[in-house]
Amino acid sequence: MRLAGLTKVFGDVTAVDGVDLEVGDGEFFAMLGPSGSGKTTVLRMIAGFEQPTSGSVMLDGRDVTRDAPFARDVNTVFQDYALFPHMSVEQNVAYGLMVKKVPKARRLAQAREALGTVRLDGFGDRKPSQLSGGQRQRVALARALVNRPRVLLLDEPLGALDLKLREQMQVELKSIQRDVGITFLFVTHDQEEALTMSDRIAVFNEGRIEQVGTAAEVYEHPATAFVAGFVGTSNLLGADTARQLLGEDGVFSVRPEKIRLAPAGTAAAESEVVAEGRIDEVVYVGSATRYVVRLDAGGTLAALRQNTGDASKSGDLGLNSPVRLVWDRQHVYRVADPVARSHDGGHT
Repeated sequence: MRLAGLTKVFGDVTAVDGVDLEVGDGEFFAMLGPSGSGKTTVLRMIAGFEQPTSGSVMLDGRDVTRDAPFARDVNTVFQDYALFPHMSVEQNVAYGLMVKKVPKARRLAQAREALGTVRLDGFGDRKPSQLSGGQRQRVALARALVNRPRVLLLDEPLGALDLKLREQMQVELKSIQRDVGITFLFVTHDQEEALTMSDRIAVFNEGRIEQVGTAAEVYEHPATAFVAGFVGTSNLLGADTARQLLGEDGVFSVRPEKIRLAPAGTAAAESEVVAEGRIDEVVYVGSATRYVVRLDAGGTLAALRQNTGDASKSGDLGLNSPVRLVWDRQHVYRVADPVARSHDGGHT
């Protein structure tokens, strides 16, 4: 699938601004971004629910930009599932095949096969009201898969689930995608969801793509200050702070988990960056404790320390304690978009 110069304007608002994107066959691809960043509008243009102001949508080498939704080899799974409450699970899954006038025996066989694919064998006679949220999500997935589309579009499909079920369904969705082998194009505002499930991620901001890459590339090597702040937590160093600590001008990113906390004056290797300061904030987050340190060089940095012992009995690093932050220079990355921070250092 390829998008070229895809643009959508609503009145005075440019919702999508010249998006170029290629998604490979069989790829699990996430479009990640905050509300209003344009990702859902892109999905709707691929599905045919919205017509682009300009640009094109190519599926399997064919220009489908002006084709009706039913003429495209795609299906969509929505957040609200849109199941018919009066129909059984099997009837819901087979509905699209019935509309296409597929013979009854064949469509029921395909519906049962699709239910097997999403681990719902034996659920065909139930009504949607008799299912859990995760089961209803899988019925919606089976209904979209039964037509065997080339591309499956998923619009925040896990957004209605509670945290534990959502985490379980992330693993299941990825497993199902591997089994069926078709392209999944997934829209989410949840960075952890995108990092967990995707082969590659496109990060959207204000109608444009800021970065495309694997989960590790986007997280470890953010291209812009926006990506550094939106995908996980990141420290940004700029202006005088960057010059003092790094000896360079520009804006730089370093992740909190890359930073080691040590007593003031602790020795560091030649390849390491060192920053002195005092602890401004201590936040216990279960598996780790997050420290915000006010730097002598100006600004603040956040650092994480894993709670390998009993954190409730650890009192060595309290508020206003002097501390030395140490991290390897290879974990510092220059980022674009310096307007994201106007002061000398900070965390997002």
